[in-house]
Amino acid sequence: MSNPLRSQRLFALFVAGWLLLNFPLLTLWDRDLTVWGLPLMPAALFIGWALLIAAAALISETGPGED
Repeated sequence: MSNPLRSQRLFALFVAGWLLLNFPLLTLWDRDLTVWGLPLMPAALFIGWALLIAAAALISETGPGED
């Protein structure tokens, strides 16, 4: 974790996740729609959560020469 660019990317991902999972933006997904038979709000939450985890794994697992 000594790479400053990796640290900055993870911090930016944290801020993006915090903003995406915060109240004002969550109200955008609060509609009476379904996605694959699921309400839009939980589907959007779990898809966004999975994407944040995948991005964190991708950032964390890059080698030292791949920045």
